[in-house]
Amino acid sequence: MTSCVFCGTPIEPGTRFCGACGRPLPAPPPHAAPPPPPMPPPGPAYSSMPPSPAAWATPPPPQAAPPAVAGAPARHLAPTGLRAASNGTVFEVFEYEMYRIARILLQGAAVTLEAGMLHYWLGDIQMQVQGPSLGGMAKSLLTKEKIVRPVYSGSGEIFLEPTFGEMELLELNGHDVWILDKGSYLASDISVQLGIYTNPVFTSIFGGEGMFQTQVSGSGKVLYWAPGPLQRIELRGQTLTVDGSFAVARTGSLEFRVEKATKGLFRSLMSGEGLVNVFRGYGTVMLAPVPNRYMTLLGEFGGLHRAIRSIKTSS
Repeated sequence: MTSCVFCGTPIEPGTRFCGACGRPLPAPPPHAAPPPPPMPPPGPAYSSMPPSPAAWATPPPPQAAPPAVAGAPARHLAPTGLRAASNGTVFEVFEYEMYRIARILLQGAAVTLEAGMLHYWLGDIQMQVQGPSLGGMAKSLLTKEKIVRPVYSGSGEIFLEPTFGEMELLELNGHDVWILDKGSYLASDISVQLGIYTNPVFTSIFGGEGMFQTQVSGSGKVLYWAPGPLQRIELRGQTLTVDGSFAVARTGSLEFRVEKATKGLFRSLMSGEGLVNVFRGYGTVMLAPVPNRYMTLLGEFGGLHRAIRSIKTSS
């Protein structure tokens, strides 16, 4: 509260005329600006600590960004985990896009491949092909198996033809004998012996396995093909009955026959099963109960493509 400078009457702040004497009141003085903050005391013009060596170092030049590559990034072979190494060779299977592709590393060794399975090789590798004998030619005509299986030797990498199916490995210990389904054999170490197994006539006609199958024995690795994931079944004096020809491989110690599903042929036909493949004894059977998704699509759309092509050809 302030007072009139003329009559001393109390007045409210901001009033311009005195209510008692009526005289105009002088304007209040403007607010003074706040004083500036105090200046710090003067210090030394230089630091008391010597500069570090890094302060005198020349800064590194900026790194150039990697050049941009047009198109999609390059894809690489993805390991499937299937790998075996022995006898100077390494067998491994990779996945590339939708395919399975096998690579064989040679270190001064040799391998045998199914004819037509080579995709490409890299390194100092030689291929040798031994001409067949007359007996071998006759056997090939009967068995429908490849008449020549080339041998590759040296050091480097061999890549096999890619496939939509599965690739699996057998490792023989010198005492094993395995029977592979027709068309399943892909490659093996040179120490593995290749032969032909003959099925009984009735079994070969009605079993779907054919009369002749590839037999492998000795020691080393064997790479073989399957239409889908494999299921390993160990038989210990038991009987395995399979309705279909999806047994990809079996040990030679097992008995393999084609039998009626029931005691009578008529009852077997009425049951819808008819004839079945039967495995007995002690040994191992590798089954591919279902094809993988790629083989399934190939079967479905491949059949449709063939049907459309046949219609166009006939018209």
